Amino acid sequence: MSQQIQGDPKAKPFTAPGGKHGKAMFFAGLAAMLAFGWIVFPYIIYKSVDQPVQFSHMTHTGDNVALTCDSCHTFSADGRFVGIPTIDKCATCHSQSKGVSDDEEKMIANYIKPHREIPWVIYSKQPQNVFFSHATHVKLGGMDCQTCHFGRIYTRDLKPALISRISGYSLDVFGKNLINAPYTPSRGMRMDDCSNCHHERGVKESCIDCHK
Repeated sequence: MSQQIQGDPKAKPFTAPGGKHGKAMFFAGLAAMLAFGWIVFPYIIYKSVDQPVQFSHMTHTGDNVALTCDSCHTFSADGRFVGIPTIDKCATCHSQSKGVSDDEEKMIANYIKPHREIPWVIYSKQPQNVFFSHATHVKLGGMDCQTCHFGRIYTRDLKPALISRISGYSLDVFGKNLINAPYTPSRGMRMDDCSNCHHERGVKESCIDCHK
């Protein structure tokens, strides 16, 4: 007859290493990783990039100022949006100092007199696979500039741009709002903003309309 092997009745049941403390450490580690991924990591991947010259849209387009958006941001004869004004446009008003600020002196000395273009950091720079026509939206759609460009871009001084170290694009066009961000990114230039605007206006859309 075979003998039945019985375990030691005094032996303790097997438990995973660490027991309850191990489970607590696991969940604590999991919570720490989630917090790092959702809160800390977004701050790490974005770097703050200063503008070469401080510029105020409010100063140039505020009360008692005759300038409007298209005074500097114009369209060419074929309907293309010219975009950022050249240094010649700035020199029209600032060939000589008006005594406005130290940044005006810096602009005249470093860019206007040597006729060098200002290397602005563009908040609205879109990825290369995105096609956007200003003429379609402004000329045909009758939309105002501030529909998409508002907040710190339209009404305030230019602030340092938050640029992703991974994609190279601004938080304004690529990324979510950060918790306790130093300023709120401009809404209106992200894919969700475009899609929501189309739905609100009853405009049909497809992928190939914007992604060429």
